[in-house]
Amino acid sequence: MSRLVRECVAIGLGATLSAAALAEPMPLWEAGAGVGVLVLPDYRGSDESRAYVLPYPYLIYRGDFLKADREGVRAEFLDSDRFRFEVAVSASQPVRSSDNQARRGMPDLKGSFELGPSLAINLLRSADRSARLDLRVPVSTGVTLGGGFQGLGWQSAPRLNLDVNDPLGFGGWNLGLAAGPIFQSRKRDAYFYDVSSDYARAGRPAYRSSGGYAGSQVLGALSKRFERVWVGAYARADSLKGASFDDSPLVRRRSVFSAGFGVAYVFGQSSQTVDVPSR
Repeated sequence: MSRLVRECVAIGLGATLSAAALAEPMPLWEAGAGVGVLVLPDYRGSDESRAYVLPYPYLIYRGDFLKADREGVRAEFLDSDRFRFEVAVSASQPVRSSDNQARRGMPDLKGSFELGPSLAINLLRSADRSARLDLRVPVSTGVTLGGGFQGLGWQSAPRLNLDVNDPLGFGGWNLGLAAGPIFQSRKRDAYFYDVSSDYARAGRPAYRSSGGYAGSQVLGALSKRFERVWVGAYARADSLKGASFDDSPLVRRRSVFSAGFGVAYVFGQSSQTVDVPSR
C-alpha cells in the first residue's frame, strides 16, 4: 500500500480544479439486470467457503440526497470538495451451521441488514481528478433477518481508499483499492465467535470473546461500463492475526480470501439528466 500512496502523492499535489468545473450531465437513473458469481467464506475466520450465483438488479440513481451507484446505496447529508458524510446500507448472507464443520450443532448464522454513517475525507487528488485518496470512516450496526430480529452490535472499518480512473490506459475502467483495520463490539464478536457451554464439545471448548480489534482487510475492485453492459470484479483478503477473538475455536483460518465477478445489461435510463461532478 505504501507504494500506491507515494504514487498518489506524486500525481495529487497541486489539485485545484473545482468540482463544478468538471461536472458532466448524466441520466438521473439507469436500470438493468445482471448476474454475479461470488466465492465467500462462511464467516471471517472460517476455513470453508461457498460459491454463489446470484441475479441482481442494476440500479443507478443520482439524486441530490439519495444515491445508488458503484459505491453502494446511501443518503448523502454533506458532499463538498473535501468531505462527504452519508448513511449507507449493506447486507450479508446466511450460513447453515449444519454445512460448516466448525459450527456443526450450533445455531445457524442468519442473514443481516446493516445501517450506519460514514465520513469520507479527501487527502489527495490528482490535478486532472483521475485519481483520489480518501480516508473513510464508516460505523454501522446490524440486525439479523428471519425468525425475529437480533442486534449484532457495532462495527467500524476505517480505511484508506484509492480510486483511479483509466488505470490501464484503455479508457473507461475504474480501479478501487482499500485497506484498513476493523473494530467491533463484544456483542458482534459473540454472535460469530462465542461458544456457550451448551455447544461445547471435544475440539470446540466453551469460549467468550471480548470485542475490540477484529483484524484488517485489503480490497481491490475493477469495473467498466460499456454502452449497455457493465462488468466488474473484486478480490478481498482478510487477516485475523492479533484479533481479539483469534483464539476462538470457531476461527480455523487467520487469513481469509473472497472474490467475485459480475456482469449486467442496462436496458433503460431517464431522459432527465443531472450534473455529476468528477470526484
